[in-house]
Amino acid sequence: MSQHINRRDFLKTTAAAAGVLAVPNLIPATAFGANNKITIGCIGVGSRGRADMNVFLGLDDCRVVAVCDPYKDRQEKARNMVDSKYGDKGCAMFGDYRDLIARKDIDAVMIAAQDHWHSLIATAAAAAGKDMYCEKPLGVSVEDCQVIRKAIRKHKRVFQAGTWQRAQGKFRQACALVQNGYIGKVREIQVSAPGPQYQPKYAGPMDSQPVPDGFDWNMWRGPAPTQPYNPGRVAWPDWYLIWDYCAGFICNWGVHHLDIANWGCPTIGKEPCELECKGVYRKKGFTDNIESWNATFTFASGLKMIFTDQNQQQVGTKFIGDKGWVHVDRGPENGKISSDPASLVQTRLKSGETHVYRCAEPGDDIITIKKKSGDEIAFKSFNHGDDFLSCMRSRKDPVSNIDATHVASCLGLISELAARLETKLKWDPKKEKFIGNDEANKWLARPMHNGWKL
Repeated sequence: MSQHINRRDFLKTTAAAAGVLAVPNLIPATAFGANNKITIGCIGVGSRGRADMNVFLGLDDCRVVAVCDPYKDRQEKARNMVDSKYGDKGCAMFGDYRDLIARKDIDAVMIAAQDHWHSLIATAAAAAGKDMYCEKPLGVSVEDCQVIRKAIRKHKRVFQAGTWQRAQGKFRQACALVQNGYIGKVREIQVSAPGPQYQPKYAGPMDSQPVPDGFDWNMWRGPAPTQPYNPGRVAWPDWYLIWDYCAGFICNWGVHHLDIANWGCPTIGKEPCELECKGVYRKKGFTDNIESWNATFTFASGLKMIFTDQNQQQVGTKFIGDKGWVHVDRGPENGKISSDPASLVQTRLKSGETHVYRCAEPGDDIITIKKKSGDEIAFKSFNHGDDFLSCMRSRKDPVSNIDATHVASCLGLISELAARLETKLKWDPKKEKFIGNDEANKWLARPMHNGWKL
């Protein structure tokens, strides 16, 4: 499924589910804006950022008050969306995220800048007392992930990642079935995500080009290595395919399905493992990060996880146990789920069994669907953005919390490093280091350039 279609499905799902979660009455120490609405500043308002912003514009419990982007035209487009929604001229525009974060009247920020910016913006926002909705992955290195997690916990911030599959009922259902032992002991997990089908679109000259009016190239580039401006570096999806700005879809896209694997089987985020990965790297134009991959994780318990691009196995996440299997992926009607035995997906959880996210009583998160062939059950979906706002008020962790996002991001990043270094690696999840490989450990952090520092 194309990324554009996935985004449309996301917006339809979140809009349809708005208001499903009740907003608790508990208010945090910080005062919210006018009429007790949560005020939000949006950092990075390209297509992905505007899609996220649009979700918040559809929720009554918040108000977007500022937008930020190095592209002036994107600032203006986003501001016009906001002002049109509220019927006034109240939305401010910024070209530097630090100016937006400095505003005392902003309670939370939405971060959808390029991946290489996430750690700098998120840590600055946390230090300024802002809660945040941040696009995945956490960054372009394991160190990026670590510093964001540390900042969130140190400053006691509410963090929701853009791993919105967790808000869809079928993903939660699959993970609950696995965690409650309905497929028996899990022996293998198969994870697959899009990758090779994304190809660069820019086909022009590769020499230095004049920076367009209204675009701050230095701010867009930020901590990435110094390079002259060329439209091929900032085009979509081209920048996703360039190592300086993104580790590659092995992490940027893979994080979604790796996250579900970890949610259903938390062992993969806790046990030491051996990791091998074969990868093919891009060589078109400026693109140079990983294009296709095939990784095998072997955990201390004997559990295996096979992680590939979607050209090599079924896209999504498949849990295979000694009593059956369950597979889940994106699709219409809040995802698609299948199992063996087929009757497994009609299982109602019993009292005392594990619900992978907050649920007052067994069955509260399940609906019955009337069909000619007979009644079927489905787990409820909810609004991912509304979950964030609700947790800002309760000060609880949202469904896509910092710890889960950290694990999923790191699983993708270390897979890429195993392919890049062309060697078998041993990973210690407690120390978050490779065992007996100093060279590999050097790659867990990336240097920052142009005067930027964490």
